[in-house]
Amino acid sequence: MNAPHPLSPDELPVVLLVDDEVRSQDAMRRTLDEDFRILTASSANEAREWLTRQEVAVILCDQRMPGQMGVDFLKEVRERWPDTVRIVISGYTDSEDIITSINEAGIYQYILKPWVPDHLLATVRTAVEARSLQQGLSRLELELRTGAPLLKARRAQRLNEAQAVFGFERIIRAPGSPMEAVCAMAARLARYDLPVLVLGESGTGKELLARAIHYASPRQSGPFVMENCAAIPDTLLESELFGHKRGAFTGAYEDHIGLFQRAHGGTVFLDEIGETSPAFQVKLLRVLQEGELRPVGSTRAVPVDVRVLAATHRTLEDEVKAGRFREDLYYRIAGTTLHMPALRERADDIAVIAQHVLRQVAQELGRPEVHWTEEALACLSAYTWPGNIRELRNEIARAVALSDEVALRPQAFSLRLRCGDGPLATPSAPELASLPRKGTLAERLDAVEAMVLREVLARHQGNKTRAAAELDLSRVGLRAKMQRFGLDDA
Repeated sequence: MNAPHPLSPDELPVVLLVDDEVRSQDAMRRTLDEDFRILTASSANEAREWLTRQEVAVILCDQRMPGQMGVDFLKEVRERWPDTVRIVISGYTDSEDIITSINEAGIYQYILKPWVPDHLLATVRTAVEARSLQQGLSRLELELRTGAPLLKARRAQRLNEAQAVFGFERIIRAPGSPMEAVCAMAARLARYDLPVLVLGESGTGKELLARAIHYASPRQSGPFVMENCAAIPDTLLESELFGHKRGAFTGAYEDHIGLFQRAHGGTVFLDEIGETSPAFQVKLLRVLQEGELRPVGSTRAVPVDVRVLAATHRTLEDEVKAGRFREDLYYRIAGTTLHMPALRERADDIAVIAQHVLRQVAQELGRPEVHWTEEALACLSAYTWPGNIRELRNEIARAVALSDEVALRPQAFSLRLRCGDGPLATPSAPELASLPRKGTLAERLDAVEAMVLREVLARHQGNKTRAAAELDLSRVGLRAKMQRFGLDDA
């Protein structure tokens, strides 16, 4: 026994049964009346009266009726009440009737007598669902037409939010930083649809610069997609970037749309492009030259419109000379080259970046109250940061996680970064700033020499033999210099 329908009788979809045989009407009513509100008519005229007074979701009409054939009546229904789904029920299998029904009356289904109750019920349910979806689609299309200004405003708002997050002003730097010139040039290049190659060590922020270029470009409303070419085996990189067809290789169970197609109208950022093989470079060059690609396993070319930004930590000119990177591809992607300076080359930025990163990390780790001491910032500024900003962020996260104090001190840092207090300590930022700005050349060189001795001795933990060997001095000569600059055993 069927469970009670959740809708009240007045809320149920209306189904109109049109058949000149009362027994046939009763049989259909018994099959459908639990799910629908049923109306009956014995002729086209009666059905027409119902349709003028009542909204009908589905009409089931017998084909052979006295007065007017079912197809002729349903053709009229199509013109006057087009939202009503039309179904023909007939005991005749005349192919001409079927073709006429489909072509002229726009019939949803053609059901033959004797019909099966479950099949009839399922057909009507599907018809009602199709009508509901069609009405919803029509309402959505109307809303989209009337809401176009609102949608444009929302799109502009989202774009402004993305620009605020990824714009050039979000690349943290101090006044006078070397990054000022890089960002200024990148902002000018962003306006033109030219390829840009970004060079720099790992962790210097090449992806951040590429995103800023995209959101300052005419393609800003298009997608920005990136791929780290060093993170994917060369055999899979072609499929990831250009896509593949089902069955192209083992494991290709369905079609895959590559990143170039997804980025159509936008920007593709290829990080570490210097790690790609010459074989892949040939395929990439063809895509960039022809503006179209062929997914793996496909014979049809697909046009793509993308701007390519590339980055690498390698010196591609040397790679070209060594034969590891194609010269023609190099000149294709290096329309203009930008160099991201290493963190050690922008020492004045370290404190500013450290403050910014500390706020982010402290918020993420639930310790928003922590702050730097001057000694900690001096220690950060004195370090050379071979891992650049990525290493800086990791070091700050470690310090926040391991320190119980609100004020972060140098003791919270790892051993390689920690600053000491004795005469063999690594020179700090204040010491670097205190280099004599006046005096003779000999006096200034003495100050620099003292700093070099202090740094080398600190790195070798006071071992004079290793320090002397590095500086190409004898132990006696090193001891004399230490005594001269007050760096002896005390």
